[in-house]
Amino acid sequence: MFQFAKEGWPFILFFSFLVVLSAIFRVHWLTAVLLILTLFMFYFFRDPERVTVRDGNAFYAPADGKIIVIKESVEKEGLNSKGLMISTFMSPLNVHVNRAPCDGIVREVKYYPGKFFNAYTDEASTSNEHITMLLESEHGNIVVKQIAGSVARRAVCRVKPGETLTQGQRYGIIKFSSRVDIFLPLNTVVKVKLGDKVTAGETVLGIISQ
Repeated sequence: MFQFAKEGWPFILFFSFLVVLSAIFRVHWLTAVLLILTLFMFYFFRDPERVTVRDGNAFYAPADGKIIVIKESVEKEGLNSKGLMISTFMSPLNVHVNRAPCDGIVREVKYYPGKFFNAYTDEASTSNEHITMLLESEHGNIVVKQIAGSVARRAVCRVKPGETLTQGQRYGIIKFSSRVDIFLPLNTVVKVKLGDKVTAGETVLGIISQ
């Protein structure tokens, strides 16, 4: 059964309405263009089920896409310390629903206005509009950032401080091409490499070193 992110329905319904309207007035070329755009909205806002194999020592990818950064970096908005930064770039063809990398309690959710650099660039991580979520896990605090790109103009975080997330649970979405940065504990053993394609809730980014 197909399902779609709730944030996509305004777009889907709007373009569907325009298709009907243009068809009524028999503007055939416009009807064809609008129909293609409507089908793209259905495709973009798809929200398929995922199977997350529960593992208390693993951190799963919070987003679909391509790994573009793996490095140690100081995170200044939630951790205020160094963490293992892993960044995933999402193209317009990826599923854009975000999922929790691990079980945890949401401690902070902060919105930061900013610019709209290409999500692939280093500037995007610090300068673009984004939402930072601080999640308290059994292995310490981690940070997940939903970052807007040059096309994406809005990130949506569905949870609030005090709520509990389960590993693999949907918690937000970013509209159109964008990026998600996650900061994990430094003793995390990385299980992905640059250029890897990952799937939210199914691909393990790293495992805590015992």
